[in-house]
Amino acid sequence: MKRPMKKSVKIILCVLAAVLVIGGAVGGYVGYQHAYHPSKWMAEGDDALPKIEFEEALGQLPMLSDSWEEALPQTEIRNLIEAHFASPLPEGKTAKKAIVIGYDGCRVDTLRLLPTAKRSAINHLLDNGGQGVFGYCGGVKYPAQNVQATSTAPGWCSMLIGKWAGEIGVNKNGQPKPLEPKTLLLSLVEDGTVGKSAFYVSWAGHFSKKNATYINEKNYAEENGVNATFLRARSDEGTKSNVISDIRKQDCSDFIFLTLEYTDHQGHATGFGPQNVRYVSAFRDAEATGMDIIDAIEARASYGTEDWLILITTDHGGVGLSHGGASFEERMTFIISNKTILG
Repeated sequence: MKRPMKKSVKIILCVLAAVLVIGGAVGGYVGYQHAYHPSKWMAEGDDALPKIEFEEALGQLPMLSDSWEEALPQTEIRNLIEAHFASPLPEGKTAKKAIVIGYDGCRVDTLRLLPTAKRSAINHLLDNGGQGVFGYCGGVKYPAQNVQATSTAPGWCSMLIGKWAGEIGVNKNGQPKPLEPKTLLLSLVEDGTVGKSAFYVSWAGHFSKKNATYINEKNYAEENGVNATFLRARSDEGTKSNVISDIRKQDCSDFIFLTLEYTDHQGHATGFGPQNVRYVSAFRDAEATGMDIIDAIEARASYGTEDWLILITTDHGGVGLSHGGASFEERMTFIISNKTILG
């Protein structure tokens, strides 16, 4: 005879089921966070950055060529990419490629850690003729009141379209972007500028839910045979594997856009900012992953004849355990390039 389930067991199972349901609904953060570990890329003293005023911290970033008052809008990312593909090929080059490596939720003052980095994609670009500048999100420069949420969807969308997301109907996460205007992922392929593009992520909110930001573009590409890949992994390690797998192909995607969630997930879990050793660990892991991707690019057999634009940037900062608001810490970003940004 089958024994009836004890009431206490039923209660426990119900609680666990509720946790799973809620966890799946909270923006994808519950159950998918950057696991803290004493990163092998961390330098001694990484957990001891002094807590200073944010503006003072911005003055301690000599690797950036401008001041925060002169910051470029994050919409400039699209202009940089279009200008790259439109410019003549340098002597000896036969093909153009571009990649954007996105560190989601990476505060700009975290760049104070670069001088002690053991493995850094940003340092590699800057040490080999690149340039870094301040950027900003939120629609207008700080301290003017922002007109756009400092959130993931509006941030990356602004870069891919070249307009503030509020102008095109993406004001928050979980709001599908109208098909028009199209992002670079579609427009560069459809106008013949590139042969194929790719978007690599791990956050489901980009194009893996019914209300995802780019779900209309993903569906359009699949239905109309547009050579644009939209591929989601389960983690940043998976994203790295997908990107490097693409890069290692002889005919790799001409335009690649990817986001790494290390810093954003650790920020939500334990706090944004370089005074938090766990956030520092996440930043170091993002930098090491970025360097792995750049190593793969430079190892291509055809690299010597390819003209690559490599950009590293972030969509927003953060304060406390969150972002989306109007604070200085949430509004300032950065743009790092292997080429000159400011002529």
